[in-house]
Amino acid sequence: MLKNKEQERLALEFSQGWSYAPAPESTDHVQLQERYSLFIDGKFVAPSSKKYFPTVNPATEQVIAEVAEAGKKDVDKAVKAARKAYDEVWSKMPASERGKYIFRIARLIQERAREFAVIESMDGGKPIRESRDVDIPLAANHFFYYAGWADKLSYAFPNRRPRPVGVAGQIIPWNFPLLMAAWKLAPALATGNTVVLKPAETTPLTALKLAELIRDSGLPPGVVNIVTGAGATGAALVSHPDVDKIAFTGSTEVGKMIQRAVAGTNKKVTLELGGKAANIIFEDAPLDQAVEGIVNGIYFNQGHVCCAGSRLFVQESVAHTVVRKLKDRLKTLIVGDPLDKNTDVGAINSAGQLKTIRDYIALGKSEGAEFYESPCALPQAGYWCRPTLFTGVSQSHRIAQEEIFGPVLSIQTFRTVSEVIDKANNTPYGLSAGIWTDKGSKIFNLGQQMRAGVVWANTYNKFDPTSPFGGYKESGFGREGGLQGLAPYLQFD
Repeated sequence: MLKNKEQERLALEFSQGWSYAPAPESTDHVQLQERYSLFIDGKFVAPSSKKYFPTVNPATEQVIAEVAEAGKKDVDKAVKAARKAYDEVWSKMPASERGKYIFRIARLIQERAREFAVIESMDGGKPIRESRDVDIPLAANHFFYYAGWADKLSYAFPNRRPRPVGVAGQIIPWNFPLLMAAWKLAPALATGNTVVLKPAETTPLTALKLAELIRDSGLPPGVVNIVTGAGATGAALVSHPDVDKIAFTGSTEVGKMIQRAVAGTNKKVTLELGGKAANIIFEDAPLDQAVEGIVNGIYFNQGHVCCAGSRLFVQESVAHTVVRKLKDRLKTLIVGDPLDKNTDVGAINSAGQLKTIRDYIALGKSEGAEFYESPCALPQAGYWCRPTLFTGVSQSHRIAQEEIFGPVLSIQTFRTVSEVIDKANNTPYGLSAGIWTDKGSKIFNLGQQMRAGVVWANTYNKFDPTSPFGGYKESGFGREGGLQGLAPYLQFD
């Protein structure tokens, strides 16, 4: 008890005036070009339209670089390069040799991890601590993990004859740019497929830096191609007749469009879509640990995670205590320069996303929920949102049903286990969930009844390349990561 009171006193004193000296990460080691072209057939080539678009630092609103806008002709060129590489080189190469290339890419990411982390924070707005300690190491680890599977597919799928699908079209979002690229590229390459990858238009730089690394690794030309652009570029890739497999991570709305586009074709599809994850705190939970887990699940990543724990369910007997602790913790969060190692909450990825978040905050207020936000000051330039929470939320409120993709938490209470299961499952999504309790039996009971692809127990947002990830319902289908992540890129005789 005394320890908890001392922690609360220190948190209050910090919120009333304590501050850290700035600790910005150096950018001297970062090498960025003023203009990036498309990466096709092992080299950078100008787009056929000669059009380029800016990619902006969301913390400063300054242009970092210009990036090529790929049209249908460019996508067709990339797919043809991938098909040629698949037919003539990659599918014929011994699996052990493919594994060596993938391992080499992993090592190169490790060697240039600091540069990748800074670019990720500059282009996406996430705090350098997250880029440095989570995104980049996990990206390298996925390549390491799948390099090991390349020559062991017969052990992964005994009594079956696995074969690669062919050319994979992959489309990734802006919230984990390099990690999502690794999630998709590594298993596709390990299983013998070639790839055309399209990164999000607002965060293309780490994918293009990865293209430089892939070129330097000696990977045969055409095995990985990277085309940049917006929705039209992605649509051209999805509809291309010579693409055998589509892997998409992004919004549920776009996922449904992709399903309609590939209906009637032979294309394999995996979709990892939106989420509205439930975090459940029982009265017997370690409350300080749970509060920190909630903060990590929704605020440290600006809520820019499809599995962000944006719905919090707290048992009535401890609800007042949990809300008080959360509000105290919000007062201590540092919002600011993503490259400052003190920063907890970085910039919102784009002006459009910030508007969406603000619209949902206004909606929550109009629906009658009680609003609280961190009292922190915000920088003058850039796209920023204070960490926010709503109490007095009901199941019918849109802020409790719809994905916001921002640092906005909706809090509800419950009394019984059956009640919270019903509430937690009452959503169109089913990507992830979290349970906080000291009872193992309660964890197993809820874990079996939650309609969520991933259920964390007494922790949140922990990932490992050996563990599969994916959802139910409108959160998509298929799995990425682990042994299960190989299957979508294979066909069986």
